[in-house]
Amino acid sequence: MQGINELKEMLLEELELIVRTSTNLIGKISPNHLDYRPRENMRSLHELVLHLVSVPSTDLLILQEKSEEEVRELEAEVASDHEPEQWIVRMKNGLQDVRSYMEQMPDEEFLQKKTKPFYLDHGTVQAKWLIEIVTHAQHHRAQLFNYLKEQGYDVNMFNLY
Repeated sequence: MQGINELKEMLLEELELIVRTSTNLIGKISPNHLDYRPRENMRSLHELVLHLVSVPSTDLLILQEKSEEEVRELEAEVASDHEPEQWIVRMKNGLQDVRSYMEQMPDEEFLQKKTKPFYLDHGTVQAKWLIEIVTHAQHHRAQLFNYLKEQGYDVNMFNLY
């Protein structure tokens, strides 16, 4: 079905935009701002970046019904990265893994196949998982943008397109 492929491609293009703009924002971060935390109950800038760059990869593991242990192992691996270049490569690789997974999936599976994450008692179809990955990454990119604005970085809405 052509319409399904077009929709899938639009979502993947949006995820590519989010990854490109996120990695551009990450490239602006000064190492002496990584400890910045807007409030005590929020992530530091460093923690936020690590979470954001892991979204494509960890969400893919979750939708593939990997165990909590496997997801935590990946998060620990991401936490061991200390350089912006490593973070950027990790996010881009996660994007490519999501793209590969979704592109090889037959239309029927994309629309009908449900997978259940370790933290819920019900499944979600693959199309909705792709939407979830896009919105999850977009949410944390917006947080990153706000953190940078609060620290006085020269960023504006054009950094998001």
